[in-house]
Amino acid sequence: MKKLLILVTAAVLAFAFFALDLNQYLTLDGMKASLGQFEARRAASPVGVGLAFFAVYVVATALSLPGAVILTLGAGALFGLGLGTLIVSFASSIGATLAFLASRYVLRDVIQRRFGSRLTAINDGMAKDGVLYLFTLRLIPIFPFFLVNLLMGLTPVKTLSYYWVSQLGMLAGTLVYVNAGTQLAQITSLSGILSPGLLLSFALLGVFPMLAKKFMNFLQSRRVYAKWQRPHTFDRNLVVIGGGAAGLVTSYIAAAVKAKVTLVEAHKMGGDCLNYGCVPSKALIKSARIANQMRHAENYGLSAIDPSFSFNKVMARVHEVIATVAPHDSVERYTELGVEVLQGYARIVDPWTVEIKLNSGATQRLTTRSIVIAAGARPFVPPLPGLDDVGYVTSDTLWDEFAKLDAPPARLVVLGGGPIGCELAQSFARLGSKVTQIEMAPRIMMREDIEVSDLARDALTRDGIDVLTSHKALRCEREGEHKFIVVEHQGVEKRIEFDALLCAVGRVARLQGYGLEALGIPTQRTVAVNDYLETLYPNIFAAGDVAGPYQFTHTAGHMAWYAAVNALFGDFKKFKVDYSVVPWATFIEPEVARVGLNEQDAKEKNIPYEVTKYGIDDLDRAIADGTAYGFVKVLTVPGKDRILGVTIVGEHAADLLAEFVLAMKHGLGLNKILGTIHTYPTLAEANKYVAGEWKRAHAPHKLLAWLARFHAWKRG
Repeated sequence: MKKLLILVTAAVLAFAFFALDLNQYLTLDGMKASLGQFEARRAASPVGVGLAFFAVYVVATALSLPGAVILTLGAGALFGLGLGTLIVSFASSIGATLAFLASRYVLRDVIQRRFGSRLTAINDGMAKDGVLYLFTLRLIPIFPFFLVNLLMGLTPVKTLSYYWVSQLGMLAGTLVYVNAGTQLAQITSLSGILSPGLLLSFALLGVFPMLAKKFMNFLQSRRVYAKWQRPHTFDRNLVVIGGGAAGLVTSYIAAAVKAKVTLVEAHKMGGDCLNYGCVPSKALIKSARIANQMRHAENYGLSAIDPSFSFNKVMARVHEVIATVAPHDSVERYTELGVEVLQGYARIVDPWTVEIKLNSGATQRLTTRSIVIAAGARPFVPPLPGLDDVGYVTSDTLWDEFAKLDAPPARLVVLGGGPIGCELAQSFARLGSKVTQIEMAPRIMMREDIEVSDLARDALTRDGIDVLTSHKALRCEREGEHKFIVVEHQGVEKRIEFDALLCAVGRVARLQGYGLEALGIPTQRTVAVNDYLETLYPNIFAAGDVAGPYQFTHTAGHMAWYAAVNALFGDFKKFKVDYSVVPWATFIEPEVARVGLNEQDAKEKNIPYEVTKYGIDDLDRAIADGTAYGFVKVLTVPGKDRILGVTIVGEHAADLLAEFVLAMKHGLGLNKILGTIHTYPTLAEANKYVAGEWKRAHAPHKLLAWLARFHAWKRG
């Protein structure tokens, strides 16, 4: 009943405020018009007017009424800088605390009961750092103050803490605005607008948020670095941990701008992509594809043959490709570029010191202004009972293990229905393995639209793969030389015998062994970073797979630019990493490539969209190549040609996607693509034709009807 009374009282007061048109006094024009009248009353009764103003300010703040800025300016105009600041400082803090208490009393229990455990992390964070968060919001008003009052009431922040932090945090801003109010009161003619005092006051209004932000960054840095002793000088400008895509690009940029940079890599330069991922898998995919084309040569008017090949030579070619690409990422090349490359294991000792246990056995310590962690990721191995007993390979280890075989595994089980699992399953099936692919989810490639998943499954099935979706792996068993995996589907267990088991159920960030725990740097599935790729310590950054949110080589390189520039020049300007246009592809046949939203993403996020689709089966070049399958699907803003996302399924889909990536990055719509000449006959014409489909669907039919009449008239 009391809660209802509070709500009713607040509603009545707010209604009366607007019904009586009192808001006219809380505008700049209203304040200027009433200033003379208020000054006369203040001269007659200074204490009474001061108390009345104080009370009005408290009520306006407590009820979250608009016009707090005008009241603050008015305080300066009426009472001057000193007394005006005193009145506003206490009135605003008291009013804010009343709003805070009302929110806590009326809403907190309801919200806590409604969301329960989902608020645990927020409650814990506010209990630990709520005062700092509040001070930041008061000093740099990211959210309107009335929202801060209401939302903070739902948290465990103590009332007394809320009051004094509000009092202290709003003081600087109050001074700036009250001072501006004192200058407004002095304007008597248009020339007064150009007075130095007024210009300075409004310059302060513009500069204050930047100064406040700098001050908060300083406070947070002091808090984070409090227990560490900062070196007076540094050996390096930057130390980079990890020689994969993110580490290499970061080091390259640093050396290019003449910073002194050290790159530490314990194993192979080039990281996962060169040695275990993109490069070897694409080499294997090519060999498998040619074998498949030979098997189906009749599609090209040739005689089909069963390809005869040496699996040893296929795997040897994979390693030759790695060796050919390796010099691009080698120690020698990066040394020539100006990067010091140390081969060993790096551990962060303190925010400015890295200890390296060199592969030679020696230990070296380097002090550095900034650190970038680019340690990458590793395959996730599920904790299946019996897995170690039967043995397994991952997408990292299969290249060396299978290179020892004279023939591909006769019976291969692939655990995982994501991009890696699908690519490798299809490749080994085309090379002669009997492949069983096991996926716990209801379909493979779950991040794609259902029709894309269905097309991918059909393609894998045509290549002889037994795709088992909605099957949960339970355990592995061995009976003599025979190895089995036991899966469950709809409550029924099934045993599948195999000769080799490939785990391809995803990758996890490498988080151990770098000293993150000792420094207290938060990690969950990845290293926690902000929009600038900073960790808890503003001079320690993370980029690539170790930081997420995408595990692609091209995004690792993209993030590396931000990490390098922010690490080296962040004192002057920081850049937020841009994930707005991120392409990715799965290199099965047909290829699947995507950028931006697909339909399931748009539906989950309640984003309105239109779909335009063009079937590649109608494309001249695809027909000539015998690859007339797949489609280009574009999502656009309803009624407009602005692209929200594109999915392409078909031959060279990943290459075709590049035009849409460029268009989305630079805000070009389908009309621009339609107006661009595309070479005939190429697969790239599909992009133009899908734009044409959109244009036809949005043709101005009324105008065309009038044009038909016009041309009929012209014919007489």
